[in-house]
Amino acid sequence: MNVFPKLTRRALLGAGTSLASTVSAQNSREPYPGVSYRNYSRCLPDHLHDLAWMYAKTRQTELAKLTTPESILERQKWARQTFLKLIGGSLERTPLNAKVTGSFDRPGYQVQKVTYESRPGFWVTANLYIPARGRKTYPAVLFHMGHAAAGKGYANYQRCCQGLARYGYLVLAFDPIGQGERIAYPDSSYKRSRLGSPTDEHTAMGKQLMLAGSSAAKLQVWDAVRSLDYLAAHPLTDAKRIATTGQSGGATLSMYLACVDDRISAAAIMSGNTENFAISEFGAPGSTDDGEQDLIYSAPAGFDRFDCLYPAAPKPLLVAISDKDFFGTYSPDYVQNSWEEFQKLKKVYQTLGKVENLSWSSTPLPHGLAYDSRVALYNFLNRHFKGQDRTTDEPVTKPETEETLWATESGSVIKSLKSQTPFQMAQKIVTGRTIPLALDKLLRLDRQFSQKLTVLKQATSLRGIEIEATEVRTANKVWAPMWLFLPTDKTATRPLILMLEPSGRNGPWHEEELYQMLAAEGFAVAVPDLRGIGDLSPELGNGNPRYARTHSEEEDYSWASLILGRPMLGQRVNDTISLIRALKLHPPVMNRPLVLAAQGKLTVTAQFAAAIEPQVQKLYLSGGLTTFRSLLDTENFGHPFSNFIPNICNHTDLPEVCSTIGKRKLILAGMLDGGGRRMDVNVVKKLYDRNVNLEVNDPAAWTVEALRKAALA
Repeated sequence: MNVFPKLTRRALLGAGTSLASTVSAQNSREPYPGVSYRNYSRCLPDHLHDLAWMYAKTRQTELAKLTTPESILERQKWARQTFLKLIGGSLERTPLNAKVTGSFDRPGYQVQKVTYESRPGFWVTANLYIPARGRKTYPAVLFHMGHAAAGKGYANYQRCCQGLARYGYLVLAFDPIGQGERIAYPDSSYKRSRLGSPTDEHTAMGKQLMLAGSSAAKLQVWDAVRSLDYLAAHPLTDAKRIATTGQSGGATLSMYLACVDDRISAAAIMSGNTENFAISEFGAPGSTDDGEQDLIYSAPAGFDRFDCLYPAAPKPLLVAISDKDFFGTYSPDYVQNSWEEFQKLKKVYQTLGKVENLSWSSTPLPHGLAYDSRVALYNFLNRHFKGQDRTTDEPVTKPETEETLWATESGSVIKSLKSQTPFQMAQKIVTGRTIPLALDKLLRLDRQFSQKLTVLKQATSLRGIEIEATEVRTANKVWAPMWLFLPTDKTATRPLILMLEPSGRNGPWHEEELYQMLAAEGFAVAVPDLRGIGDLSPELGNGNPRYARTHSEEEDYSWASLILGRPMLGQRVNDTISLIRALKLHPPVMNRPLVLAAQGKLTVTAQFAAAIEPQVQKLYLSGGLTTFRSLLDTENFGHPFSNFIPNICNHTDLPEVCSTIGKRKLILAGMLDGGGRRMDVNVVKKLYDRNVNLEVNDPAAWTVEALRKAALA
């Protein structure tokens, strides 16, 4: 007979409820005598869920005010301004220096091969499809590519461009950064990315640009604006009939362009990321995508992805999705949330008296611009640009080889045109650390520092060492678990060492291992888990297992945290300061001097925590990052994204952060540059020369001997 009642998943997984206490409560029997551990894997997801819901409610309140044309106009202005601010602003127009490098004819259309500069030295490759009907002007379409490595050469995108041309549209199809002829991180062949995929390229450049105060979205949007400049100025273009369209990432870029440029008179969004981020049933980490699709700090600004479409109203707009995308491409909320947001936008179109201009289309087929989706696009454009309501088919199409479409001789703008790369551009846009900002504001700390440490249970180990299983509430719905190793001599004055381990607290804790060996020498040792690490690693999210597994990494949660206005670095600094303050009120260790020791990626957390919290008397860092600037100076950087802060290179850097600890001891061991290479001791000393109580060692060390020496230095 099963003596346990049936438990719901919700009951089992509540972040504030343990399995033991749930069983006890539902059984009404003798309480479980062991430790009622929380399900720590729910802490970070639940914390982010509540942030998302808070921002979603704020946005819903604002949308409810859109009851008149005047209020809608104000919202449109706000959406455009806010979006531009989020991506880092607009850029100055410079000469396009456009060139037609070749052409070929096919039945019903001609293809011209074109190059132009969206920024000085930053080359774009494109194909212009010209109908063979001999008219003075044509309705025009700017076509944006999804994340296909072939870019404009991808077969289904070619079919759509050919079909549009044969229906009488002038079409400009251009390679996005990292695709087609614009691979930004090429291997030796210049035809393939050494990073693996367009998504990897977009994300890599997005990380570096973010450090410098820019974004991948800004570069992508500017490419689109300058491509529109070329198309709108073409003598064959009817300037009153210009549409933007694209599929997947190209559809998202079409949303961005429709948001910022009034020259667009119609937009067709074909399976773009039309799912909002701050939603009521947010399932962490949400739909995090490559660099240009994650709008940093957008949620606190009250802006979400669907807001990009409001400035387009009441112009003709098609939102088309794949019904399979809720478990195949985007998050489990994709279809439901996109449909809900579509209904809100529909009310705006109704208020403006143009509800017939707004259309929804869906396909049961997988994520891709398949035949039925292309036909839906043709019908939408024909209806609004030509007044044709009849259903059309797709004309005969035949994709070309990628080489046939090349606008450069080699198929690489880097090889043929010596084009700049996003890496080079990120280095140039850093103006220097000229923008003072308090560290707590830079990190966006929530400042809810706990003062209470809860002892869950004690255990005795060899040599009389006591181990306390403890936890500290560090934020809303977040509790940080921590082991506290106490030596036999409770009156010893040796320091308390708070150790930040990148792999979590459950490392060398056994007898004769690091933590207990230090305790045996009279040190008190505290080893916590910080958000996203160890027992605080988030559980797999809901939805399709393939999606959930690939969206549960630290990087996904770091992107999600940035979108929601709480950088992962700031969250971990918040955890660390809360732990320090709670420890300094815990009787067994409160009178011991506190040494903060960290290794690897958590050295950055330790530096900021020590700079803010004066109760840290010594700081020992092993194998950590030396400067943020080195991440901009290294094309193949390898540092974890969880430590990235927007625009930090224009605010401060790690040596300056450490300079604020004053006369407190700072010990650096085996420090690394942005590429993970060991730096010379003398170079590190020169970088950190502002700190008068500095010691620099080599190599990195995380041993009893090294930590003893550091604690007693």
